[in-house]
Amino acid sequence: VCRKAPEKRESDTINSIMKGSWYYARYACRDQDNAMLDERADYWLPVDQYIGGIEHAILHLLYARFFHKLMRNAGLVTSDEPFAQLLTQGMVLKDGTKMSKSKGNTVDPLSLIERYGADTVRMFTMFAAPPEQSLEWSDSGVEGSHRFLKRLWRIVANHTPVSRIDFAKETLNPDQQALRFKTHQTLEKVTDDFGRRHTFNTAIAATMELLNAVSKYAEANTSEVDKAVMQEALEISIAMLAPVVPHFCHALWSYLGGEGAVMDAAWPEVDSRALVQDTMTMVIQVNGKLRSKLDVAKDTSKEQLEALALADDTVRKFIAELTVRKVIVVPGKLINVVAT
Repeated sequence: VCRKAPEKRESDTINSIMKGSWYYARYACRDQDNAMLDERADYWLPVDQYIGGIEHAILHLLYARFFHKLMRNAGLVTSDEPFAQLLTQGMVLKDGTKMSKSKGNTVDPLSLIERYGADTVRMFTMFAAPPEQSLEWSDSGVEGSHRFLKRLWRIVANHTPVSRIDFAKETLNPDQQALRFKTHQTLEKVTDDFGRRHTFNTAIAATMELLNAVSKYAEANTSEVDKAVMQEALEISIAMLAPVVPHFCHALWSYLGGEGAVMDAAWPEVDSRALVQDTMTMVIQVNGKLRSKLDVAKDTSKEQLEALALADDTVRKFIAELTVRKVIVVPGKLINVVAT
């Protein structure tokens, strides 16, 4: 004989999509037992920055907006929108196809981490493409990131740490001024790339360019002031790369004499004085094609620029058998020699 058990009403009737549509508010007051939300949720909302995958860009965000406006109408929150800013991440592709277990085209990150380290894998992932675009996985790209980090390690290891100096009290030569300009110009760009544009790949590329400049500078400049200029450039480079490669930068920061952990250090500030230049670089063209460059004082006259361009050894080779018809000077940018 089969006895029928007492019936029990099913109370769990809200599906996962609905539950996942207001979690951002519930997190703000997760210990609230007597109601859905309290004043803490209203204090923290809207969320400053939402970062999510492309597959969430339609349904989840749409439901979240519906639910948020319902909570607003019910008097639980006062904001109109759940998220102030949105960053939608692209897919990771392998051979042009989205990675999927069913397709068997996934890449095991653990094997790569064991071979190259977690920082290298992080760096490649952030450098390979802007976050909103799809990323095409490349094993050679991971190797390239690994080579760059090893090169950075050598640059820092070959540098002798020195005490910081007040550059405002120093008379810097043109090379020193140029490296400080490059350092703070890069810092200004990377700060904007991280904070406003979220283009981590261009931030990494700019830091790579700065380190190339430091490497060239180190070959010919060995005074104490030179080392201080390089120290500043290296410290700022490591601080900028720390969000991307934290373990690597922690060790380098310590070697350079940085206080505490680099992740706890304040973000470096741009020195506006370093961005003021007394010289400028002018591109020299012959019939519209780039042939040379010229570093001159900012107050160099148009006539002087024309004479310097025509006296440039490289330019003279290209106009040796030609007749110069005119010289066009675009102030602060280029000099174009027209010859036939």
